[in-house]
Amino acid sequence: MCGAPEQGTDLGTEGIDVTKETVIQGVVTGGDGSPVPSAFVRLLDSTGEFTAEVVSSATGQFRFFAAPGEWTVRALHAQGTGQTEVSADKGVNQASLVLA
Repeated sequence: MCGAPEQGTDLGTEGIDVTKETVIQGVVTGGDGSPVPSAFVRLLDSTGEFTAEVVSSATGQFRFFAAPGEWTVRALHAQGTGQTEVSADKGVNQASLVLA
């Protein structure tokens, strides 16, 4: 079982100090703006190497705990794919993805 908090929960209530953590989170949405559940969301490092993968929640949410730096977040789903680049610092970094 994964030790990461459930997607969509409030980090503060989980006892996570976001001033000490680097969090990359967001929502996967379709072209019409509706949330996409069950998308595979991948975190790639600055060289494009696979680092981690989660499945988006029923509301399309995803979250990664990472090191500060340059990251690529990619979503894969039957509706399409989406990708964004994130320059992450300590704290919460948003990385929303729209499938095309």
